[in-house]
Amino acid sequence: MKKDEEEDNGVVLTPNSRYRIKSLESRDNPLVTSGKFIGYTAIGHDEGMAIELDSTHDKDKGKIRIVPTHTIISIDIIEAVEKEEKKQQRSSTMYG
Repeated sequence: MKKDEEEDNGVVLTPNSRYRIKSLESRDNPLVTSGKFIGYTAIGHDEGMAIELDSTHDKDKGKIRIVPTHTIISIDIIEAVEKEEKKQQRSSTMYG
């Protein structure tokens, strides 16, 4: 089997997938964020996950929440969207 054909069993967080994230808010009460993953972002020197909040957040539905990655306790995968493969441009030779 060619290396390109081998199946990668690793979990990859993909844009437009839905996740429920528990992160540190206080010692006794974690912050729960539920919604669509938009992508990764940076906050100063820290990385974060950008999540578009879903209807479980009532009046905040549709707002974007940045969850710093170092505060994440757990991630539940609610609905996974397959990773889009980037199309490679065909290299062509022009004769003139």
